[in-house]
Amino acid sequence: MSYYVVDVEADWEYPIDGSLVCFGAVKVIPEFDVTFYGQTAPISEKWNPEALAISGFTREQHEKFHDPSYVMNDFVGWVEATTVGKPIFISDNPAFDWMFMCTYMHKFAGRNPFGWSARRIGDLWCGMEKDSYAKWKWMREAIHDHNPVNDAMGNAQALLKMKEKGLKISFK
Repeated sequence: MSYYVVDVEADWEYPIDGSLVCFGAVKVIPEFDVTFYGQTAPISEKWNPEALAISGFTREQHEKFHDPSYVMNDFVGWVEATTVGKPIFISDNPAFDWMFMCTYMHKFAGRNPFGWSARRIGDLWCGMEKDSYAKWKWMREAIHDHNPVNDAMGNAQALLKMKEKGLKISFK
């Protein structure tokens, strides 16, 4: 199985009314050199200026991004080309990241190579520590600056540290 840590920035709280702005993905391997970055043009007239501001982009910039069909087909192809076995989607907050990515992959690429589920990195750590309040973000090395590749990279680094601390996981 291949693990991918994904991070999303969006201009709304959920994908039905708002739009994905950009996302980053990192294949979890020790080199951390297999990454993807995508920017998608808005698909809705609705947007929340506060949510969009987190991404660092203006609405005018967002409107000039690529057509989501192109980006999502490129991303799905990248996942399928780089995976060994079944790809597994992991994020800091799949309730947010997964819902945008799953919606966009199905809507614009016609399929989701990750299947029907995602995993939350924090839950893996809580299970390892047997503490539902265990903190894990201290294991990140990459700066967490809302650049989705940087954020995914830090989370992938934390996942690799969890493996070093005993998480039974193999990276391919």
